Amino acid sequence: MELRNHQYAITKKTVAPIRKETNFKSEMVDESLFGMVVKILRNEGRGWYYVETHYDYYGYMHESDLIMDTDEALDWQEKSSNNLKHPIIDVMAEAKYQSYKIEFLVKGSFIIPTDNKKNGWTEVILPQKKKGWIKSKFIDEDNIYVKDEYKLRERLVKTALTYLGTQYRWGGKSPLGIDCSGLTSMSYLLNGVVIYRDALLKKKYMKEIKLNDIKKGDLLFFPGHVAMYIGDNKYVHSTSSSHGVVINSLNPEDKDFRKDLKEDITGIGTIF
Repeated sequence: MELRNHQYAITKKTVAPIRKETNFKSEMVDESLFGMVVKILRNEGRGWYYVETHYDYYGYMHESDLIMDTDEALDWQEKSSNNLKHPIIDVMAEAKYQSYKIEFLVKGSFIIPTDNKKNGWTEVILPQKKKGWIKSKFIDEDNIYVKDEYKLRERLVKTALTYLGTQYRWGGKSPLGIDCSGLTSMSYLLNGVVIYRDALLKKKYMKEIKLNDIKKGDLLFFPGHVAMYIGDNKYVHSTSSSHGVVINSLNPEDKDFRKDLKEDITGIGTIF
């Protein structure tokens, strides 16, 4: 098919790698979660496409992970939402556990909830008009952008802390495995805010402030690393040295103090 018919695509895998090169063994620079829409920029051949995410990140995806249909993708992008709050969710064929699983999703995936509810289950629409059932309590009915600064800061921290214990995965951004910028960017995205998905303080997304002015939800930047401040001199981050998402301190008196990171802070970013 011609590339002009494939300007946008929907991710159809639970987590789909976005790679540095057009090779299945290439380094993963990011992940696209189920239901996320990507813009197709270039056909590289052999089923590989150079894509752009909705948060200005770029890489290569394979057609086996995508639904290549621009009209459906744009319609899906308009109607779907990433309001799943449970780390891992089975989408069942019927509204009962004794049914069978038709999809396996993670927090941050995009679905369309319907008004059809039954015995604590909610019917949801998936891409290509497939339908299934998810436990209603796994769907966040209040995942809208909160304008109140205090409430938004609290929600950002609360969201980030739900990933505690998640294993470290380079390029990952799901409860199956997550890296430092995956953790911070997903914590914002799940609260309706798009920030850059990398350990860089980009002024397009954040303004720089002084460490003395840091508040909950602000980000600490280090060389090749980023963390979220959660208050009381503590920050949460995904770090390979700790094998996953942990809390550390800026206070030398605390047992979880990281001297190496405290001395290497390159900037503090805030959206407020």
